[in-house]
Amino acid sequence: MMITVNLRPGTKRSKSGPSFGGGLARVQGLGSAVKDPLRLVAIVAWVGVVGFLGWSYFQTAAQLGSLEPRIEDLRAQHQRYREFLVQKQKEELVRDSILAQIRTIQQVDGDRYVWPHILDEVTRALPPFTWLVDVGPAPAPQQAVATPDSVADSVPPPVEVQLTGRTVDIQGYTRLMRQLEDSPWLGNVTAVSANTVVEQGRAVTAFVLKATFTRPDRTEIRTVPVAESVVR
Repeated sequence: MMITVNLRPGTKRSKSGPSFGGGLARVQGLGSAVKDPLRLVAIVAWVGVVGFLGWSYFQTAAQLGSLEPRIEDLRAQHQRYREFLVQKQKEELVRDSILAQIRTIQQVDGDRYVWPHILDEVTRALPPFTWLVDVGPAPAPQQAVATPDSVADSVPPPVEVQLTGRTVDIQGYTRLMRQLEDSPWLGNVTAVSANTVVEQGRAVTAFVLKATFTRPDRTEIRTVPVAESVVR
């Protein structure tokens, strides 16, 4: 047991505590504890790598989170485009089917009103004192037999018309040819024959003409409603 004696009465003894010198000594002791500097460098490098990997992970996670809404938007747009393409293909199939039906109807119904047009134009062109005894298709020349493929791909041939008539005036014959040429439906009017015959004790000119029926431009065609044409 140690006894201390205060030789200066009136002053108090200060408490002993850790001094600065003692702390510095401890730090120096810690530095001397690590004897291998390579181990210290390895530890520092490992801590840096772990920190970099953690930072990269959080940075990547943040970028992925910001891209998620764009990915969902692109998926929705892709789905809409797929539905649009499917609908477009269905509409194209319907369109092709309708066009095929229209072509079939045109092929069946295309020649229905040919001869009414021909007779109407011939009636308009017929001058006075001239009459017809026969109107029909002209004899067609011999043609090679078409194969099924050529029939499907060929254009319908023009309609050749032959007119057989009589006139008491030779000028009526030439006037008929000129007025047939003026028709938008008939063309290539040519004379086959013209000679004088006696009918009922009177000399008349018997003639044979040929013409080609052609469809005019759409601007030359005038259409009227069926109800209006019936009323008139």
